[in-house]
Amino acid sequence: MRRYDWWNDEYYNEELSLDEGACDLSRLASGNAAVLDSHNRWGLNGQIGVVERAWIENGEGRAVLRLSARDEIAGLVKDIVDGIIRNISVGYTVQRYLVDRKEGEVPTYRAVEWQPSEISFVTVPADAGSSTRQSPDAAQGFPCVFTRASAPTNTQEIDMPNPASTPANAARAADAAPANDNPTPVAPAAAPANAVADANERAAQINELARRHGMDDNAPAWIRGDLSVDQVRAQILDQLATRDQAAGGNLNRVDTVVDEADKMRAAAADVILARGMVVDPSTRERVRAANDNPYRGMTLLEMARFSLERLGVRTAGLNKLDLVGRAFTQSGSDFPVLLENAMHRTLQAAYAIAPDTWSRFCARGSVSDFRAHPRYRTGSLGNLDALNELGEFKNKAIPDGEKASITAGTKGNIINLSRQAIINDDLGAFIGLAAMLARAAKRTVEADVYAYLASNPVMGDGFALFSNDHGNLESAGAPTVETVDAARVKLAAQKGVGNNDFLDLRPAIWLGPLSYGGTARVINSAEYDPDTANKLHKPNKVRGLFRDVVDSPRIADSKWYLFADPADAPVIEVAFLDGQDEPFLDMEEGFSVDGARWKVRLDFGIAAIDYRGAVRNG
Repeated sequence: MRRYDWWNDEYYNEELSLDEGACDLSRLASGNAAVLDSHNRWGLNGQIGVVERAWIENGEGRAVLRLSARDEIAGLVKDIVDGIIRNISVGYTVQRYLVDRKEGEVPTYRAVEWQPSEISFVTVPADAGSSTRQSPDAAQGFPCVFTRASAPTNTQEIDMPNPASTPANAARAADAAPANDNPTPVAPAAAPANAVADANERAAQINELARRHGMDDNAPAWIRGDLSVDQVRAQILDQLATRDQAAGGNLNRVDTVVDEADKMRAAAADVILARGMVVDPSTRERVRAANDNPYRGMTLLEMARFSLERLGVRTAGLNKLDLVGRAFTQSGSDFPVLLENAMHRTLQAAYAIAPDTWSRFCARGSVSDFRAHPRYRTGSLGNLDALNELGEFKNKAIPDGEKASITAGTKGNIINLSRQAIINDDLGAFIGLAAMLARAAKRTVEADVYAYLASNPVMGDGFALFSNDHGNLESAGAPTVETVDAARVKLAAQKGVGNNDFLDLRPAIWLGPLSYGGTARVINSAEYDPDTANKLHKPNKVRGLFRDVVDSPRIADSKWYLFADPADAPVIEVAFLDGQDEPFLDMEEGFSVDGARWKVRLDFGIAAIDYRGAVRNG
């Protein structure tokens, strides 16, 4: 971007480096950075969203934004979604420029240390690639170090405020932009060298004080108001005292947010997951280790050594087997904990992304222990009685309810990690086994639900879940418009507990074998009756009847089902102990195994709690 340096009276080309370590994404990646409308940071109305996360990939800055749902900016958000507003500008500050001057050419100011602070949607960006800015933060005069590159004599550094960084200077520079690459601008009156140096020093000290005490927004006014550094210190002390009093005198305190040991263990787990190519379920992307991660590039054996050395344990002279054994048994060692963290996160990630179908037609519940837990369904009152003139109101009998129960059980396995696997840095024996256990846990619930459904269990009233006594069983037949409509009628005709009134339930899910799945989708989406034998177009009377079609190879026969929404009329419930619907991991140092072993368990139960919300064909 062509800019103008009012301090040195010259034009220059500004360039932002994306070399490793040049761009500090901490503010954008913090989750607190704002998404603005055209860099409007002077009021809350200018913020239209927040930056969820940001990263650099293949030489490009990328970010995930979450936009506000406020009514007053709904049109703006719609234009962004529709691709009408698509230009991006980034507000940033520069901490260090590398200045490259060549004879007869416009100098290049290359920002080699810079920090993005906000992302704005704009009409016309400074860069056609939409990855630059007009930065309000840069307009605050943050101090910046200019380093001369390719200098004819020697390299020197000077502290100066960011040139062309105030809104007034930016506007003047834009107005004075040349029509060619080698302009001869009208130079402003030069200030005495000593005066300029003193002003730069005062601005740098004021900005440093403001940044240190979280008062960056006040720095421009202090600088423009010609306040001395001592006067600024006095104002800062007054504001800190006021802030401290408003906070009840507890401003000056130290809070431990994350323990250092926990940070190191999490960093090691990140490296193990990154090397194991584990996918983060929240982003659906591979876990990546930060560049400054102290465990980056370490093998499992090196992590064991590092864990011991952090405790002050000498590892010189230890063979590999002894070193790994000491890492497991040494009191206070991080090694077994960081392995457990990595195993647990792998287990959760693999379990979260493994597919299932039971959750689409079953209700999800929770139990507090392994005893039988009742599930009650209350009866419904009949219609109100007619009342003659001056007649008495009659008491209404409250019908009895119905009761079902559900009990949780435990399923699990143990896996071992030997010292040899750690020495060989065998992540397949570590990460791979954890992922396989997670998928096995997900399949276990899936298989148990379908086995329970196929068993057609007997309920508390003595009748099978699907039976003529419950009025939810249709004659066997392939899914057609007529058979689906007959099941719909039977579902809607169910009455509540006490038989006082119709529930009028509507089908939401079709469930059946793979061989019928395609036919069910055709029936649900066809505009005309696909079963019509003649050439006349007959409208499909069950079009769009259900919102989901679930076909599974676990249904081995030709039976198919219509389920109401489980939120409205649950039929089968899957309950997890204390609501913990993910596998649980326990670790212990192996005695019979030369290493460590992990126990994975899942506590859940399955039960039919009502028959009214489903109809079976066959």
